[in-house]
Amino acid sequence: MQERLQKLIAQAGIASRRQAEELIKSGLVTINGETAELGAKADPETDHIKVNGKLINTKIEHRKNVYLLVNKPKGFLSSVSDPEGRKLVTDLVKGYGKLHPVGRLDFQSEGLIILTNDGEFTQKVANSKKVAKVYEVKVKGLPNENAVNKLRRGVLLEDGFKTSPCEIKTLAPTNNNAWYEVTLHEGHNQQIRKMFDSVGHSVVKLRRIAIGNIREEKMPIAAHRELTAREIKELITPFSKPKVTPTVEKSDKPKLEKHSRTLKPKRPRKKKKVGLSSKDIARAKATRRKFD
Repeated sequence: MQERLQKLIAQAGIASRRQAEELIKSGLVTINGETAELGAKADPETDHIKVNGKLINTKIEHRKNVYLLVNKPKGFLSSVSDPEGRKLVTDLVKGYGKLHPVGRLDFQSEGLIILTNDGEFTQKVANSKKVAKVYEVKVKGLPNENAVNKLRRGVLLEDGFKTSPCEIKTLAPTNNNAWYEVTLHEGHNQQIRKMFDSVGHSVVKLRRIAIGNIREEKMPIAAHRELTAREIKELITPFSKPKVTPTVEKSDKPKLEKHSRTLKPKRPRKKKKVGLSSKDIARAKATRRKFD
């Protein structure tokens, strides 16, 4: 089965799809001895695919998809490389081949992030608005309820991004700081920090505690584990709770029906008997006697 060349290169674990595109543009990829062009397709079962002169068919065939949940510490970059030489989240796991993070978690934040070598999985999960991300947020000062409600409805950030409505639960505050649990269904760069900056309360601490249905509260910092098959399936096809329609309790009292005015049927009028009056009868008898 033919597939896009950059997808096959990513499956082999050599580079990400974007990096694979650059390799193809540079003329470093060949299919059956001919230089490949961007957009080309190949079948690893029948075509010889080489990158920098090395055959990658066996790497595609034996490659196993990896899905890891990592509890990222502060001071690690959610990337596969950094020109400044900062520590990477991929440095926290060894022995799984080339992995990349699914989505972002900024340098100063900590918490759950997924690493994988599956590009299709990354696209589905990172761009899905059905996979909720839940964060514990500590902010400077004590915002009033009006400010928090403003964030719940959505705000326009300084960079021009308009946030969607989100869930914000108030947690137990300290004397000088407020704590919140924030649930987002989008992933704008440093969104939560910019949201609270917009109402005058900067974020002091931010930790992601859940991705979709995955919540790990006891995982040590910098630790990791493999996702289960069920967790992977739920992330690809997010579980949506059925809408609950409120049930109306039936009252024991009988409903009062509106009684329409009932009219009694009219009695039929007595038909007047058609006949002679008493005067007419007496006159007729008198007339009869004359003839008798």
